[in-house]
Amino acid sequence: MQEITYRIYADESVSDGKYYSNFYGGASIRTTDIPEIEKALNDKKKELNLNGEIKWTKVTENYLEKYIEIINLFFSFIKAGKIKVRIMFAQNAYVSDGLTKKQTDNEYSILYYYFLKDAFGIKYSNSTPFKTKVNFSLYLDDLPCGEEQKEVFKKSLFRNNFGFKQNNVEITEFIEIDSKKHVIQQCMDIILGSMNFKLNDFDKIKDETTGRRSKRTRAKEKLYKIINKNIREIRKNFNVGITTGINGDQSNYWKHPYRHWNFISSYSHFDETLTKRGDKKKNKK
Repeated sequence: MQEITYRIYADESVSDGKYYSNFYGGASIRTTDIPEIEKALNDKKKELNLNGEIKWTKVTENYLEKYIEIINLFFSFIKAGKIKVRIMFAQNAYVSDGLTKKQTDNEYSILYYYFLKDAFGIKYSNSTPFKTKVNFSLYLDDLPCGEEQKEVFKKSLFRNNFGFKQNNVEITEFIEIDSKKHVIQQCMDIILGSMNFKLNDFDKIKDETTGRRSKRTRAKEKLYKIINKNIREIRKNFNVGITTGINGDQSNYWKHPYRHWNFISSYSHFDETLTKRGDKKKNKK
């Protein structure tokens, strides 16, 4: 039986934003493609004299063109079908109801669990389960939670492989990594950071003294627009703040090269006052 292995690089960011919170991002790559992609990205970093870790927080006017080059290269692999990217977030306007203290305390790991289990549609990754076995290695940036919560999280991922076994799909490995050593993780971090930047209106922040946006803010906006342009070349009607449409059967959860997921709990209600529109109404009063 043939075996195929994929690696998912994943990370989280911004647990409490103004309009959107709990951002999670991941990049799935067939392990046989990783050496080619890592070499291309690391060679580009060397060419651009980007010697340290690249990340969204480091984007400035002086480094903008370099970041544009490396992000365009990263997206070339997404467009070629060699990388799949998923971004998940929660809109604050959907307020959860009736959560227990345990659920509230473990919100980080619970949401991360759903992201890894469902965002990539990995249970649909094996179209020939009688001929092929598909394995997934999870490479996660250092988890900011206690050891006990980590263990519960890991055991849940290995144990609760809903719909995986019947399709001969398995999560076989769970590794915490240092993003400084993984260029693919770094590029994914830039995309994840850009989405938080846009959805939480950081592109609109002005200096209180000058009344103008800073050079750094303008540079980040330009990079976000480059990222958005790349996504729209993959999905013409892409909307950054909503769940990406399936456009067919559920196997597209796996097949699509790029998707967003606005996570909405089944136990929640919608509060318009917590939306951007609601905020504008409050400010007019």
